[in-house]
Amino acid sequence: MNAVQSIPLSLTVPEPSVRPGGQPDFSGLTIPEAGSVPRPPVGERPENMRDMAFTIVRVLDDDGNAVGPWSPDLPVEQLQAGLRHMMTLKAYDMRMMIAQRQGKTSFYMQHLGEEAISCAFQGTLRLGDMNFPTYRQAGLLIAGGYSMARMMCQVYSNDGDSARGRQLPVFYSSKDHGFFSISGNLATQYIQAVGWAMASAIRNDTRIAAAWIGDGSTAESDFHAAMVFASTYRPPVILNIVNNQWAISTFQGIARGEAQTLAARGLGFNIPALRVDGNDYLAVRAVADWASERARRNLGPTLIEYVTYRSGGHSTSDDPSAYRPRDEGKAWPLGDPIARLKTHLIRLGAWSEERHIQLEAEILDQVVAAQKEAEAIGTLHSGRRPSVRDIFEDVYAVMPPHLRRQRQQAGV
Repeated sequence: MNAVQSIPLSLTVPEPSVRPGGQPDFSGLTIPEAGSVPRPPVGERPENMRDMAFTIVRVLDDDGNAVGPWSPDLPVEQLQAGLRHMMTLKAYDMRMMIAQRQGKTSFYMQHLGEEAISCAFQGTLRLGDMNFPTYRQAGLLIAGGYSMARMMCQVYSNDGDSARGRQLPVFYSSKDHGFFSISGNLATQYIQAVGWAMASAIRNDTRIAAAWIGDGSTAESDFHAAMVFASTYRPPVILNIVNNQWAISTFQGIARGEAQTLAARGLGFNIPALRVDGNDYLAVRAVADWASERARRNLGPTLIEYVTYRSGGHSTSDDPSAYRPRDEGKAWPLGDPIARLKTHLIRLGAWSEERHIQLEAEILDQVVAAQKEAEAIGTLHSGRRPSVRDIFEDVYAVMPPHLRRQRQQAGV
């Protein structure tokens, strides 16, 4: 027997194509012409639409026209409302970022560049449907009519915080608005959403669930466990992946987003999978409507990958210039979602630069008024705070002895 020559073994560590100081490069992203991707029938079998996992559904072209079979033909009033929702989310982010820098809250995470995804998706939902979101889907609440002042109270952890100070800032929760409590371990939302949808089907209910996850968390085991159950039992759930290119400071290649596509992971489970331009409000709404109709017709789950870009830092604790070119966001080829919808409305003759400037001022006034309302209750270091008693409430149906003792020791 010949001895096999021994060679030193090594690991492969994926590297982003560009580092800080380099020239932004998105040449690896293949972007089809707007309107060029076909729209399969809602009841199409997954094996007959495999190509949808490797292209990108787009509706708005470079001139702001809505083209192709995916154009949702929404009334102008809904488009104007969508623009308002995105602009409100952006203004809300700006004020909360400033509040964090002023020491009024410990932490914040903004949605810059991703406003279209959650704001447009909300339009496909009905009362009673449930989202299992990450920390970058606050647009679901804003587009759903939730109070900004209540959102700010949660960020400030003051006495108006519905979570009573027991969640990180931006970890909102509202059962009435279909917004399940956020978990810092993002992939857990996937298995909980699938389980919730299974329960809805078992009860012969009509409500559907939406799971949300980032590109990095698709590498976690909970993601794959959820895919197995979704594939096996075909519950009424929409499985959303927001691919904003970066998981904190780790580029999507670490989660193998560059191996093929993240949407392609649905194919191995025989789940219909699509990719959509996440900066195109109309395309997001169209794909969400397609997926929700499948779920409501009892045709099972759909996996959607939103191709977008996180223009800001991961959070207020993050400096993105340490791991990517400082001007990379400006080079993102799919543009800004607010600017693109504004251009479309102007093309329709339903908007103008003057009205846009006026709306920006109106929204800022509303956000500032909500901020004053929340800060009148308190901020991180001043004002009214939740009671220490709240630490012990809403956890156990019957409080165990050791917690009763701790509560007595705390004098609450």
